[in-house]
Amino acid sequence: MKRRAGEREKELKKKKLLEELGEGKLPYLTPADADFHHLQKTRYSKLIFRKSDTVPEELHHMVQEGFLTLRKHGCFFQDLVRIKGKDFFTPVSRILIGNPGCTYKYLNTRLFTVPWPTEGCEIKYCSSQIHDACKALIKLNDYLHIEAVKALQGQYLLDTKDIKDTSVIDREQNFATSLTEKGSFSKDQSSCYVPEDDYTSLNNRTSYNLTLLNYMDPLQMPYLKQEPYFGMGNMAVSWHHDENLVERSTVAVYSYSCEDSSAEETSDWNLKGRDPAVWHVGLKVAWDIETPGLAIPLRQGDFYLMLDDLNMTHQHCVLAGFSPRFSSTHRVADCSRGTLEYIFGQCELALQNLQTDPNSMALSLKSVETAVVKQVEEIHNEVEFEWLRQFWFQGKRYLKCTDWWLKPMAKLEEFWRKMEIMTSLALQEVRKKEQTEEQRNETISCLLLLLTERQRLRNEWTARSSKPCHLVERRHENVVCVVLTYMCVCI
Repeated sequence: MKRRAGEREKELKKKKLLEELGEGKLPYLTPADADFHHLQKTRYSKLIFRKSDTVPEELHHMVQEGFLTLRKHGCFFQDLVRIKGKDFFTPVSRILIGNPGCTYKYLNTRLFTVPWPTEGCEIKYCSSQIHDACKALIKLNDYLHIEAVKALQGQYLLDTKDIKDTSVIDREQNFATSLTEKGSFSKDQSSCYVPEDDYTSLNNRTSYNLTLLNYMDPLQMPYLKQEPYFGMGNMAVSWHHDENLVERSTVAVYSYSCEDSSAEETSDWNLKGRDPAVWHVGLKVAWDIETPGLAIPLRQGDFYLMLDDLNMTHQHCVLAGFSPRFSSTHRVADCSRGTLEYIFGQCELALQNLQTDPNSMALSLKSVETAVVKQVEEIHNEVEFEWLRQFWFQGKRYLKCTDWWLKPMAKLEEFWRKMEIMTSLALQEVRKKEQTEEQRNETISCLLLLLTERQRLRNEWTARSSKPCHLVERRHENVVCVVLTYMCVCI
C-alpha cells in the first residue's frame, strides 16, 4: 500500500514537471562548460568524483578481469521487475555479490547475493575463476570503503571550516595514510577531528555489505529510452533514487567501459552537451526545474561517491555510450528484513506456537489467540512471497556461481510446510465450540484478511511464472500454488 502510494506520488511529480517544461528542455552542464565546477561545488557538493589514475593499477586489473570472468560464465541476467503492476525486463543485466545471506530488493524483485569470500563461511564456487572474481570485488569494496571514509572526513572539515587550520590538514593526511595502510576505519584513527558521537555513524554509512554489478552493451539493445528533461540522449538507467539503503549511507560506483574500436570516443566532439559515444552519470536536484543538471563522463576505471543524503535529495541516471560497460555499485543495504538470520528468526518465532503430542505425535497449536494467529500467518506470507517465490522465480541463475543458497532455501521450505499445517490447524480451531462467538468472529476476520491476501499473491505469482522467460524455474513439488479451501470456513 505504502509502495503504491509512493509510485503514484512519483508519477504525479513527473507529470507536473513535464507539463511545466512543455516543449522545452532544462539546461545541463558537462566538465567542458565554464560554470560546471562552480555548480558542482554549490549544488552537488556531496558528489565526489575520482579519475582512474587515483586507483591502484593492480586493483584495476583484478576487478576488470573479474568483470570479464563473470560475463564469460554467463553470470549476468536481466531482472524481471514489477512497476505499477506490470512486469518489465531491465535493459541492464545484473548480478548481486556481497555478504553471505544478504539480499537486496528493488522494484519488487529480491536479489540474493552470490557470497564473496568471507572468513568462517564455507562457500563452494563453481570454478576458481569465479572465486577470484568475487575476491577481487571484496577488495574493491574495502578500497571504496576507505575512500568513502576519507571523503566524509573531508566534508566534515569543510563544514566546520577547520580546513584553514594547517594542523588539521596535517592530521587529515596522517589519517588518510594510516587508513590506507591498515585498510580499516577505527575510532583511534579519527579521534583527532571527528566528534565521538559520529564514529559509529560514519563507519556504518560506509561499510558496504554488497555490490550490484551491472553490464550492458548498448549496440545490442533494440531500444533505449531518451532522457526526458534535459535532452541528454540515450539512457541505460532512468532517473531514480537508490532503494532500500541505510539512511544517509554513501553509494560508491566503479565504472569500466570495455575497449572497442567500433565505439571510440568522439575526439572532435565540439557540439553543446555530452559526447554520445561516452558513458555518463547524470545528476539533478529531485523535482527541481531551476537548477541545471550535470552530465559527467565515465571513463575506464573512474569511480564516484554519492555522500550522505545526496541519494535522497538528488536523482541520478546512467547515460549510455557506444561501448559495452560494467559497473560495480557498492551499497550499505538496509538488511533489517533482508538476511537469512532475520527470516530464520521469524520462522522460529512462528513455530513456537506449534506443539507435538508426545504420545500420539499429533500436531496442535499452543495458542489460538488472535494476535498469535495473526503473527504466524503474517510470517507465513513473508516466507512464501518475500523469499521462496522470489528465489525460485529467478530460477537457476545463482547456480552459475555457487550452490550456497540451496541448503538455506530447503530449510525455509521446510518451515513453510509446517506453517501450512499451522494454517489448517487454525481453521480447525475456529470450527470448535470452545470459543465464544466473539472470539470466533475476531479470529475469522483476521484469518480472512490474511488468507485473501495470500490467495491474491499466489494468483499474481502464478501469472508471473507463466511468462516465457529464462528466469522462471517452477517448483511444483515445493512451493505449489495451493488451491485455497480456506473460504469454506463458516463465517
